[in-house]
Amino acid sequence: LRRIENPRIILLDCSLEYKKGESQTSLEFSGEPDFTRMLQLEEESIREMCQDIIALKPDVIVTEKGISDVATHFLAAAGISALRRAKKSDNNRISRATGASIVNETSDLKEQDVGTGCGLFEIRKIGDEYYAFFDQCKNPKACTIILRGANKDVLNEIERNFHDAMNVTRNVMLEPRLTPGGGAVEMALSRALDAMSNSQSDVKDDFFQGVEKYPYKAVSRALEIIPRTLIQNCGANVIKQLTVLRAKHHQQADQFSWGIDGETGQIVDMHQFGIWEPIAVKMQTIKTAIETAILLLRIDDIVSGTKKASTLTEGSGQGDGKRKK
Repeated sequence: LRRIENPRIILLDCSLEYKKGESQTSLEFSGEPDFTRMLQLEEESIREMCQDIIALKPDVIVTEKGISDVATHFLAAAGISALRRAKKSDNNRISRATGASIVNETSDLKEQDVGTGCGLFEIRKIGDEYYAFFDQCKNPKACTIILRGANKDVLNEIERNFHDAMNVTRNVMLEPRLTPGGGAVEMALSRALDAMSNSQSDVKDDFFQGVEKYPYKAVSRALEIIPRTLIQNCGANVIKQLTVLRAKHHQQADQFSWGIDGETGQIVDMHQFGIWEPIAVKMQTIKTAIETAILLLRIDDIVSGTKKASTLTEGSGQGDGKRKK
């Protein structure tokens, strides 16, 4: 297995093979020397491409296309490790991790195209397959994570969970604020909206007067569905636990961290329990729910589609009496 420290890396988007002509041509050989000369020309063409690479003294080259046996011989003789038929996405990641530039032709290679940001290149065997690792990069802008599992179903589940974890991390980085989980925020908002809808005011133009208070009560009841669902999933007494949770939020209005333990259904302090949710996700969830409700309330009427004629004909004879002979 290969191990190279501080490798010089070249990334290519071209093949190291003899190029076929764009137009169809035919050659006639009158003797063995002519055929030998054609093989020599192919070898010289590949040698020139390899010399362009060797001149920059790289340790590793990665190409998205193929590498011929002749090119492999020249590169191996120069002590260069070559990886062929890499995915374009993988090549782009290697470029972002090592600082190398992807070049379309070997003749266009320059010193600034060589990547020197990788600290260690290594070929490792994991299971029955070999993997190339570009480790200890100085300023990487991309990385690869290897997931392994007992079977495909387990691996897919691990991948989904990891994807969710990465999205949570991304949301926290973009909006570094957290809210208590376990339905604590929903219950606190429900209490606040319920208090607003039940407030008394003598002001004539008060926004919370009359029937305009009912939307706040409706949203207040809707927000209680989250802690209610958590209690139901645990098999606990829904009415009892929800009443106790509601009482805690009403009695301690300044402490809105009381929520539901998703495993036992007990009421716990989420600050001490350590369950947090990104505020970006929470805000988007509430906004989407409100906007969806507004969209449905704006529907004035529903136009139902007409039935087919055959369906109407069949339905009209269902209530007939006995047939006459």
